[in-house]
Amino acid sequence: MQIPESLAQKGIDNISDFPVEGFVYGSGPEYPAIMLVGEAPGETEIHNGIPFSGRSGKELMKFLEMVGLTREDVYITSAVRSRPYRWGEKKERDGTIVKRKYNRAPTAREILAHAPLLDYEIENVKAPVIVALGNIGLRRLVGPGQKITECHGKLIKGPVLRLDKDKYKWTEKHYMIFPTFHPAAFFYNRKVLELIHADLLVLKDFLGKDTE
Repeated sequence: MQIPESLAQKGIDNISDFPVEGFVYGSGPEYPAIMLVGEAPGETEIHNGIPFSGRSGKELMKFLEMVGLTREDVYITSAVRSRPYRWGEKKERDGTIVKRKYNRAPTAREILAHAPLLDYEIENVKAPVIVALGNIGLRRLVGPGQKITECHGKLIKGPVLRLDKDKYKWTEKHYMIFPTFHPAAFFYNRKVLELIHADLLVLKDFLGKDTE
């Protein structure tokens, strides 16, 4: 399932004034085992057009394997489809300093600019559960009051946020949301990996019951 070209172009136009680059489509079947909502693509993704194909993506594939799934079984998308970046400096081996782009978290305005894209996917991708990867994905779905550290591994059944003109409103339809940590989280805190593994056991159990 892929969003219409006209909607993708609208997303590109909406975010053109922000420090972002590239554009990556969501990817996966219309009837996936799960739908994954991440943060935004990184440098690898904007060059190959494949969501979660960089370092974080390799870890995500390991996590999916633990649940008994592959990339082909799931729909992968994100709150923002372009890579948010910031300029920084890097010291080369020869001592020279070069400027380069680094990933950063998307802003609320950037998330708003691409909100119609995720809204379309949530409405048209028929997934039994939406897995929110990290705080950006979680708060885009269920509001700014939620923290991944407090609700990870717990199924949340309820409405999600949808953009209506220039404001978010709750959907009438209820969805199953499963928050867990972003795969990149354990790069900075190795203890998070144990929590992710525990979350995945809960998700696997839910998916098993859902197919019975």
